[in-house]
Amino acid sequence: MHPSSQTFYAFHGLHTAPFAIMASHTVSRRVSDCSVALAASCSSELCSTAFSGPIPIFITNLTKMDILTLCENQITGSIPPAIGNLTMLSELSLFTNQITGTIPSELGILSNLQNFDLSDNQISGSIPDSLGNTSKLVVLQLWENQITGSIPKSFGKLQSIKEIQIFSNKLSGSLPQEFGDLINLVVLGMSNNSLSGPLPANICSGGRLQYLMVSSNMFNGPIPRSLKTCIGLVQLHLESNQLTGDISQHFGVYPQLTEMRLASNRLSGQISPNLGASSLLIVLDPGENVITGSIPPILSKLPNLVELTLNSNNLSGEIPQDISTLTNLYSLNLSTNQLSGSIPTQIEKLSSLEYLDISANLLSGSIPEQLGACMKLRSLKINNNNFGGSLPGAIGNLAGMQIMFDVSNNNLSGVLPQQLGKLEMLEFLNLSHNQFSGSIPSSFASMASLSTLDVSYNDLEGPVPTARLLQNASTSWFLFNKGLCGNLSDLPPCYSTLVAAHHKRKVIGWLLPIALVVGFSIVAAIGVIIMFSCNKRKPQEGVTAEARDLFFVWNFDGRLAFDDIVRATEDFDDKYIIGTGGYGKVYKAQLQDGQLVAVKKLHQTEEGLDDERRFHSEMEILSHIRQRSIVKMYGFCSHPVYKFLVYEYIKQGSLHGTLENDELAKELDWQKRITLATDVAQAISYLHHKCSPPIIHRDVTSNNILLDTSFKAFVSDFGIARVLKPDSSNWSALAGTYGYIAPELAYTSVVTEKCDVYSFGVVVRELLMGKHPRDLLDGSFSSGEQGMPVKDILDQRPNTPTTTDESSLALVIKVAISCLESSPQERPTMREAYQTLIQRPSSSSCLVPFSALTLQQAMHVDI
Repeated sequence: MHPSSQTFYAFHGLHTAPFAIMASHTVSRRVSDCSVALAASCSSELCSTAFSGPIPIFITNLTKMDILTLCENQITGSIPPAIGNLTMLSELSLFTNQITGTIPSELGILSNLQNFDLSDNQISGSIPDSLGNTSKLVVLQLWENQITGSIPKSFGKLQSIKEIQIFSNKLSGSLPQEFGDLINLVVLGMSNNSLSGPLPANICSGGRLQYLMVSSNMFNGPIPRSLKTCIGLVQLHLESNQLTGDISQHFGVYPQLTEMRLASNRLSGQISPNLGASSLLIVLDPGENVITGSIPPILSKLPNLVELTLNSNNLSGEIPQDISTLTNLYSLNLSTNQLSGSIPTQIEKLSSLEYLDISANLLSGSIPEQLGACMKLRSLKINNNNFGGSLPGAIGNLAGMQIMFDVSNNNLSGVLPQQLGKLEMLEFLNLSHNQFSGSIPSSFASMASLSTLDVSYNDLEGPVPTARLLQNASTSWFLFNKGLCGNLSDLPPCYSTLVAAHHKRKVIGWLLPIALVVGFSIVAAIGVIIMFSCNKRKPQEGVTAEARDLFFVWNFDGRLAFDDIVRATEDFDDKYIIGTGGYGKVYKAQLQDGQLVAVKKLHQTEEGLDDERRFHSEMEILSHIRQRSIVKMYGFCSHPVYKFLVYEYIKQGSLHGTLENDELAKELDWQKRITLATDVAQAISYLHHKCSPPIIHRDVTSNNILLDTSFKAFVSDFGIARVLKPDSSNWSALAGTYGYIAPELAYTSVVTEKCDVYSFGVVVRELLMGKHPRDLLDGSFSSGEQGMPVKDILDQRPNTPTTTDESSLALVIKVAISCLESSPQERPTMREAYQTLIQRPSSSSCLVPFSALTLQQAMHVDI
């Protein structure tokens, strides 16, 4: 999480030290002039004084000092261990400096310390156990550092502690169960680390906890049972973990609650009616879980709700009419569910709404005119539904719409309204995969901010409007229409327009052939000039300044300049290459704002038709999908000279490379491997069951699964992915990577979801064994193989799996075996495989000790 979004967690009011009087002393900015001032006072507050250099050693001799605050300066170096001599200190605040080194264990001697703040520095190393001896400590702030290791169990002795904030570090291991003994705890902030294991069941044993923020870790297991009676909760941030449990059973009544963020876990059940008691609720986000049932009307009784995010669950039923009472709603995301019915016409009452996403559902009916009354809308996504009828012209009233308008993959028809041209701030417009007819409105030429316009797969005809964007647009945006024409490559010139003009003017018939000849001559001449200029360009020569202005890489936050990419890679110099894919090279690029991205550049070859298809396939598919375990595409550039895709940069590399590195493979322990398999299963399940039409990856391999530094998995490389169209035979030439291809493709050449299921089974077996399984691919084993102990095929480099890991591993092995069945019909769907992996193993799931479990027995583990 970005530091700016965490600022309010830090409770900066607690940073302010008690007012310290330093009469008749002038605070100097030079270390040599500070000694007199400090020695004359028992308290020192030198915040925001441009104090620089290391902490002066003479401070450690001021044994009667009770407050030392040197915050918001430019202090460098490490913390002197001799500060432990200042046993009278009640407050030590060194936040927002450039302090490095570790936290000295000698600070544990400070028995009177109540406020300890080292936040926003560059401190590394681990937290010393001795800090547990500071029994009077009330506030501990260590956030935004580089601290590693685990959280000491000795923290359980901090009986006076009210606030612990250690977010945005590199902590690992589990949260000690001793945290359940901290009965005075009010604030616990541990977000953005790599902590794992279950949360302490009694984390709210004292009943005073108000702020629990542990997002973006790897916590698993159930929601702590003590949270049900923790009625004082104000903010609850559990998102981006692997927590389980029924949300209707594990949470209680919270009258003070303002934020409840539960996204990206494995929570199930239905939305609880208890939420109706949380009248102060501002943010409710249980997205990306497996929540079922309907959207309860009780949510309309939350008058302060600003953000409601229910995406990527299994919600059904209709959008409640009463949702229109949420007049403060700023963002509403109901996407990727199974919602049906129509858009409530009362939606016009949501006057504060800026982000609306109801995509990827089963919604139908017409798009209501009333949407045009939501004047603050900046992004509107209603794609991948069953909407019919025409597109209302009232949409053109949304003059503030800037980010996105996406109605693709519906059954919309009729002509496109001229009023759409009034969306002059809009950057991304997707009208593809509908049945729009007529021509593209000429008013589109006035949409000066457009960076992407996709009208492909419709029944449009006539000229493409002349505009700066459209003169250099990708041809893929206009393909598969009835008869579009214009000055784009692969589109025919608009001769029909010339013919019509002649008829209108009643020009003598013999002028028409002459005009056509002249027209052909002009086109030919232009073609010769272009060919001549292209042949003069050297392959590595950059584009001109005039041309560069026409190239942009689109992303959700706006535009990335083409020349920023070229500059960052020094015109795609080989020294920036970090990998070579099937149809291009991958470069690492640091943009001017400091962001790291990966750039996949298409090979420039004479016979690159297949590569071109793969490029457009990956560009089209990744432009439309968003899932946390699928690598993000930030944008693309499609031009005869440069074709490249811009991705999120995943630092660690591929799963294949990790398994080939003994040190990394050891660090990839069994808990991380189980989580990795589950996340990949969820991503492929999303492609098969949440996308409409379904997407088949066709190349699920360990090389195409990327890992970040915390070993979180991201599925990548959609170059040969295939969209399953219901009106198509889905026949395909054999494609994929040898050793991962489903056996039926060798004789049927018909692509189905079960091809990915098989490849997933190979990857999971590889994950378990630490190498490609080769001869152990078939789901049906010989009699000798059936008796093989599971422990003998497991990778020996990680530590021995724990008892908890063993139960989950047995299920992972069962899933891998079932996915490798030679008959596609015998394999589970990816949804079934994912649901199996996220279920908690029953107590009788494995009656045989794991150490004695055979492959045959693993095939019959109970779920």
